[in-house]
Parts: sequence; C-alpha cells; structure tokens
Amino acid sequence: MIDDRFLAENPVVQRPPLKFYFDFSSPYSYIASEWVEAVAARHGRRVQWHAILLGATFQAAELRPPSAHPLKGDYSLRDFQRSARFAGLPYTQPPVFPIPTQQAARIFWWLNDLDPARAIAWAHAGLRAYFTRGVLLSDDEARRQLLTESDIDPDAAEAAGQNPAYKLRLKAENEAAIAAGVFGAPFFIVDGEPFWGNDRQAQIDRWLASGPFKGLL
Repeated sequence: MIDDRFLAENPVVQRPPLKFYFDFSSPYSYIASEWVEAVAARHGRRVQWHAILLGATFQAAELRPPSAHPLKGDYSLRDFQRSARFAGLPYTQPPVFPIPTQQAARIFWWLNDLDPARAIAWAHAGLRAYFTRGVLLSDDEARRQLLTESDIDPDAAEAAGQNPAYKLRLKAENEAAIAAGVFGAPFFIVDGEPFWGNDRQAQIDRWLASGPFKGLL
C-alpha cells in the first residue's frame, strides 16, 4: 500500500480518483456536487464525475424516488431544503420535479470527451440552475439558454445530445454504474468502497484520510 510519505516524495504517483455519480434531477447530487471536489482535494485526490440516470438505477434496484412514497415524500421535500441550508447553499424547490435529464447527461458526456473540466462546469451550471432558479433542463429552450449562458455552443451541444453515439454512451454509463453497484445518487466509490448519499461526507473524508475503518472487512 502506498503511504502519504511516499506520495509526498514522489508527486508523479497519482492516487486513484474518487468516483462521483450524479443525476441532474437529484437535490442531494446538487448539494454533494458543491463539496466533493474540496473533500477530494484535501487528500490529494481528483474527482471523476459520472452523469447517470436515476431512473435506470432505481429500476435495477427495484426502488422508487423518495418523493414518490406516502409520508416519506413530504419529508423528503422538507429535507432537500433543510440539507441545502445546512450546507450553506441556496435552494428553491423546482416547479416541476423530478424531470427527465437524458439530454443534459448526454451533453455532459460529449463535453467530457472534449474536456472534463468543461463537463464539470456544465454539471455545476445545470444543477445550480435547476435547484436555485427552477430552470427546467428538460425544456429545450430553457436548456439552450443555459448552454448559451455557460459559453457552450447550444447548436453543437444539442446536436451531440441527439447523436446516437451519445445516446449509446449514456446507456453504457448507466449500465457500468449499475454493474459497479450504484443504485442511487449521489453515489461515491473511493478505492473500491461504495458510499451512498450526501450525508456520507464525513465518512468519505475520514476514509480518504486514513483508509478503511478499523474492523471493516
């Protein structure tokens, strides 16, 4: 196992990335997207972002969205806002929730192939716009306007999102996520260890700092 002293003396050795799975329609993904880079950076890690569709993972795990359950649905709507406020983030419940996010996710993967930093910037733009301003990423005109605001060519982006290659790419990414054990969002994989949910921040921070918890097989 490579220790921190070895890494400090050999900066060319890279620690494995923290894998971050998110859906553009997930409130907890929005919150987690605002802290995941800082937590990883504290431990010399980078973050590998993965846009996925929650619908695909829910189907594989035979789950329903939290807001679709009686009683739990009302609680979830309250907790979305409370969790954002706790994190010091602005939050406004979108007028339509949840929404289809296929096109936003395909655009993410198109940008990721061009430049991962641009894909991350688009993820931030989309999540912030939807959960603070109610911008419906499923609406063609609203999405095009957001792309323009984000300095992304809307014609090129929308064309890429309709390209069969990126439709297949998103399908493949969903399948790969499910094969890796992802069943919700946000979902993190750190050195092969899965963590589900925005409330895993402290555990992820600790794991990155000192590795597996004592007694964990």
